[in-house]
Amino acid sequence: MADETEWTPPEGSWASSAARRRNMQAIRSRDTKPEHLIRRLVHAQGLRYRVAARPLPDLRRTADLVFRPAKVAVFIDGCYWHGCPEHYVPPRTNPGYWSDKVARNMARDRDTDERLIAAGWCVLRFWEHEPSETCTLKIIATVRDRRAELNASADSRD
Repeated sequence: MADETEWTPPEGSWASSAARRRNMQAIRSRDTKPEHLIRRLVHAQGLRYRVAARPLPDLRRTADLVFRPAKVAVFIDGCYWHGCPEHYVPPRTNPGYWSDKVARNMARDRDTDERLIAAGWCVLRFWEHEPSETCTLKIIATVRDRRAELNASADSRD
């Protein structure tokens, strides 16, 4: 694809033009600015985690931060892609496709939450617009509480 002006989308494609395609390809699915900031703040408090990891090996979905020993999965959801009730604006271009896409994302998010909770995980979800400091405090408190609970239950079995 040497000349972008010659590119034509396949029939039924969401990429209505070469420019739209480039724009959509530039959207990050991980390592966003809110994720970076929250990760840096959590790390500064001494907590260690996995980035973009599967909490459950047989579940083909990744959390933004995974605290395996504490069984805490953190998701930082983008307002557009996950249908934020405050900031989601329905698309003007190809609304049928994009609205359905966001609805499928929301349904997948709920399914992911249910599966992780059923497996004994704590799921934390934050919107990208939430203050990073608030998210960080919640993550730290949850991870430390879960570690304490797991340690107490392990001690009671001994």
